[in-house]
Amino acid sequence: MTEKREYRMEELAGLAGITVRTLRFYRERKLLPPPRREGRIAWYDDHHLARLRTIAALLERGHTLNGIAELADAFDHGREVGDLLGYFGEPTEETPVRLTPEELAARFEGEVTPENLAAAMDLGYLGTDGDEIVHISRRLLDVSSALVREGIPLAEVLRAGARVREHADALADLFAEMVLRHGAEEDLQRLRPLARSVVEAELSLALDRRLQR
Repeated sequence: MTEKREYRMEELAGLAGITVRTLRFYRERKLLPPPRREGRIAWYDDHHLARLRTIAALLERGHTLNGIAELADAFDHGREVGDLLGYFGEPTEETPVRLTPEELAARFEGEVTPENLAAAMDLGYLGTDGDEIVHISRRLLDVSSALVREGIPLAEVLRAGARVREHADALADLFAEMVLRHGAEEDLQRLRPLARSVVEAELSLALDRRLQR
């Protein structure tokens, strides 16, 4: 087990490459969680160091301090990864992805706002684990970032995701009810590739029809 490291203010500022005055300013702006107090001494840890490095990376990418403060608040009050997995259950076919906040910002250049972050967390796409962000599905993450690179605003991608979720839930219910009328609960997992194939084929045909109009 890794021993928890703690730092005084001067040491933390040096490790983060900033001045003590800047560190105090960040603390006053509530960009950092409060330190642990021991008498008059404030002790910081690796969580604070990671947050300072994230702030530096986001500033380099053009985010303002006000924007970073709003993002930090969203991260701190977002759904934790345990709640995320509890909401969905452990994914059976999707691969969760761990990201730092700056990696998320790089994937969605200029689109990581408190509003979009909250929407993604409400959808169950994102959860937090300390200073890391966990996306529930690599495939959804890759598709979302690809659509944003094509010029589609992330807010619209997320709204579409919410609508797709409604239809997907209805399709899953339809398939499950059909299987359970003629089989057992354990057949659902075994037959799920058939359901996925039907949905993929029908979506492909629907897109063909849409393009031919």
